[in-house]
Amino acid sequence: MPRTLIKDGTVVTATDTRRADVLVIDEVVVAVGHELGEGDSVIDASGRLVIPGGIDVHTHMERRSEHSDNFASGTAAAAWGGTTTIVDMATQDFGESLRQGLDRWMAFADGNAHIDYGFHMIIRDVNDDVLAEMDNLVDAGVSSFKLFMADSGGRYMVDDGGIFKAMSRASDNGALIMMHAENGGVIDVLIQEAVARGQFAPRFHATTRPDSMEAEAVTRAIALADLAGIAVYIVHLSSAPALEVIREARDRGVGAYAETCPHYLFLSEEDLARPGFDGAKYVCSPPLRPIPHQAHLWSGLRGDDLQVISTDHCPFHFGNEKSKGKDSFAAIPNGLPGVEDRLSLIWDGGVATGEISANRFVELVSTAPARLFGLHPRKGTIAPGSDADIVVFNPDATRVLSAANQHMNIDYSLYEGRTVRGVPEVVMQRGKVLVQNGKLLARPGDGRFLERRRSGL
Repeated sequence: MPRTLIKDGTVVTATDTRRADVLVIDEVVVAVGHELGEGDSVIDASGRLVIPGGIDVHTHMERRSEHSDNFASGTAAAAWGGTTTIVDMATQDFGESLRQGLDRWMAFADGNAHIDYGFHMIIRDVNDDVLAEMDNLVDAGVSSFKLFMADSGGRYMVDDGGIFKAMSRASDNGALIMMHAENGGVIDVLIQEAVARGQFAPRFHATTRPDSMEAEAVTRAIALADLAGIAVYIVHLSSAPALEVIREARDRGVGAYAETCPHYLFLSEEDLARPGFDGAKYVCSPPLRPIPHQAHLWSGLRGDDLQVISTDHCPFHFGNEKSKGKDSFAAIPNGLPGVEDRLSLIWDGGVATGEISANRFVELVSTAPARLFGLHPRKGTIAPGSDADIVVFNPDATRVLSAANQHMNIDYSLYEGRTVRGVPEVVMQRGKVLVQNGKLLARPGDGRFLERRRSGL
């Protein structure tokens, strides 16, 4: 079996930082320390950090006609950015079983993914058959389900009764329920009123989805989950009022968990108000908030009121998809790219600025996602027995974020021209080098489907 020795680096995990070598045999880490013998291949990590591969537990890699990235292009971009595992959002269509939706996404990924992948299941149609089927999916390694309290056009929104039924089922089968938390009914009225007033520009996307309606929905989601006797995970939390709801619930001992995304930490509603139609590039839900919210989110990340930084990677081309909303913000597809830039952005804007430590960085982008979603300790750490998903990370190197040099299949960059410090130089999954010396060595089909255990909450 091949032996790979990663030498002379500084190994950083969520709990420890030390100078050490890492010995990989075949697909797993077998030792972390010194004098580990020779390797068939040696990776020089001197002056570099050696960290676990990133885990992005919120992506939308394939919707065919709508999205720009598929599993091939999106997972290649993830590898370039130091992410070695994703958990993608498989979707049930109305009238079909959960298994049919899952099988469709399995077919999208099979033979195309460059990195390892798992699935959450989006439930759109709650009925007795679907509730029973949740048990089967948990047994098959799909141990989390996402429901929407709001969505443009009502395509995904589930009422409180349906949400409570799904949560009650999760209390029996051990699944984790993920919630898109906004008050959809009120937001729909606000959108109709804005359009009636002739307010069509992208900036009105934010004013019609106020932070109070995010906080209200988070409050409701937590109350429903508490009544059902389960924990709940709030996806893409964006605002200070919603964070305060999470903080208060956790202080009471309630099982409330949440993620935020890089765009809420580095972008704001000012980007939605860019001249002309450029603001459409920044339309997502929940929307970007005023700049002061960013400091609150960083505080939540430091204090563990926010446990994860995911991307909600959901790219739409500006030229032929976002432009569908040129006559009204209400028709702009909601979603932003991000899977390639996450590690560099969080290092540059978080660790390099002193907002978080290097260990907390690893916890937020790798270890906590693995624990919460049933992948730890196989993923999310560097320890004997774990998969050899490893990034040799240069904390001092810089790169310029630009549509001209990114690998995501999207015709713009959210951060065009921004220089970031912190670059993945070698990316390895299960002992195989995916990226090295500025080249993608991974191939479609290298990624494997991950059957996840029940949440590590």
